[in-house]
Amino acid sequence: MNRSLAASLVLLIAITGFGCGKSPSNAPAAGESATEADGSPALLTFQRGAMGTRFTIRVWVESSARAEAAQAAADAAFARILDLERIFSDYRADSEIVKLAARPAGMPVPVSRELLAVLDRTQRLSRETGGAFDVTLGPMIRLWRQSRKNTALPTEERLADARARSGWQKVEIDREAPAITLAMDRMVLDFGGVAKGYAADEALAILRRRGFPRSLVAGSGDIALGDPPGGKSGWRIGIRSLDVALAETPEDLSGTVELANAAISTSGDTEQSIVIGGVRYSHIVDPKTGLGLTERIAVTVIGPDAATTDSLATAVSVLGREKGLALIESKPEVECLIQMAGEGQAVSETRSIGFPAVAGP
Repeated sequence: MNRSLAASLVLLIAITGFGCGKSPSNAPAAGESATEADGSPALLTFQRGAMGTRFTIRVWVESSARAEAAQAAADAAFARILDLERIFSDYRADSEIVKLAARPAGMPVPVSRELLAVLDRTQRLSRETGGAFDVTLGPMIRLWRQSRKNTALPTEERLADARARSGWQKVEIDREAPAITLAMDRMVLDFGGVAKGYAADEALAILRRRGFPRSLVAGSGDIALGDPPGGKSGWRIGIRSLDVALAETPEDLSGTVELANAAISTSGDTEQSIVIGGVRYSHIVDPKTGLGLTERIAVTVIGPDAATTDSLATAVSVLGREKGLALIESKPEVECLIQMAGEGQAVSETRSIGFPAVAGP
């Protein structure tokens, strides 16, 4: 997965009370959990690294006697996430998308049902957004990673080559086979803007099937939420503002929202920006230029599932305030908060009509 993307998200999850999120220093290690010894209800925490980030699972149990079953359910959920990593990771030489990139152009390649399902939904979003969200931008994203590493803009020749090997219209899907045909050699698919959300959804579905509907799965800034913990109306999710990042106080929260049976994702450039030639660039690639976005923006999207919120948060970041808000307003059950930093780094906020009220930290 895109490691820089995972590190750049600005959504935090409240740790206090029945919140959830980035773990404190005394949080349970991978695979461990904390329970009440007297058999009372407890909120268990499980963590494991995958897709270039750390996934956190939180499970509410009515009694510590259910802790062992919760551990088994979490293990099954993590196993599902690792299965998806073997499909969607561009950092694994044995992943399905890396092997797909090595196949000759114009040849139908059989693919897994999971890959086809996610590609199918992202292609629809690419069409709807005019390519603002596009999983075929792998060549541009890889080139921009190298440019950021070298602190130097890519040459026009390299940009032209990456642009020629990108473009959602250059993918043909055979849903019956299922198979995918890429129109150009050396095309690289990059699912960094959707795979973590999809994995969180899949993991939460396993927890529910195992009898733990009061659970959540968080993969960096993408969170799938089930029923709330006992005695609570929802999970408290903290949102960090761009102005907080500018003040260099990342532990502080600008506010919280309370959600259940929903998903929330944030995309932004608060941590992974770079200055080249006096210009500040984001890690998020603009498909039109092949370079990082130069407009400071952070987008939080709430919706029915994390694959949707993950991809829409990226799409709105690229589209910008006006077009991004119009996209969100056209979709039922989806809301967003757009934060932008203008001249002098003053931060303004724009919310869709139904975005929930943000309470104090």
